[in-house]
Amino acid sequence: MRALIAAATGLAVAFALVLTITAMGAPTGTTSPKPLLTTVPAHP
Repeated sequence: MRALIAAATGLAVAFALVLTITAMGAPTGTTSPKPLLTTVPAHP
């Protein structure tokens, strides 16, 4: 019975954490104007 209570408590804490992070929203800022390199460089 204690294991069931511990599991339910852990699940409630995890759910509350997810809701808190979701409520905070996305961080502000901008992305880099330089694109990432997506090709493999040529071998010499």
